Amino acid sequence: MLNIIWDGVPLTVWGEQLRVGERMLNFSAVSKSFVDWSLSDVRGIKIISVIPSLDTPVCQLQTRRFNRDAVEFNNVSVITISLDLPFAQKRWCGAEGIDKVIVISDYKNREFAKQTCLLIHETKLLTRAVFVLDTCNNIKHLEYLKDISKEPDYDKIREAIKLLS
Repeated sequence: MLNIIWDGVPLTVWGEQLRVGERMLNFSAVSKSFVDWSLSDVRGIKIISVIPSLDTPVCQLQTRRFNRDAVEFNNVSVITISLDLPFAQKRWCGAEGIDKVIVISDYKNREFAKQTCLLIHETKLLTRAVFVLDTCNNIKHLEYLKDISKEPDYDKIREAIKLLS
């Protein structure tokens, strides 16, 4: 169990969270264009940015930041995942010019949420986390944010990417 807070409110995430060194299993989701998507579709090093909702300011900041930084990451795919409906993801990404990040939704089967134990019990949204995966989908860096109203540590993510490049 992971105890987190969101704007000062205590929340819980049930289950066993993943650890550095473990392999992230393949999972399926839906793209913002309602196309079936799978982790196995993406080759190379990956950053998976997990957010509660693109309708929140911190999630928007995080997604904009990864979209901007994606240009600097050579051979690294950046994937943002939430439980937002693909309609909302597509609308927001279009309005914000988000075009370098793969944005996917786990709304349909919640396969990612179940596999990673990132579903917030009280809200049924994903909690904020970041994974850096090597080319074999081994977790090389992860950050579960205890206070999900905060952004992740981008410097540590960059360091993990540099070690893999």
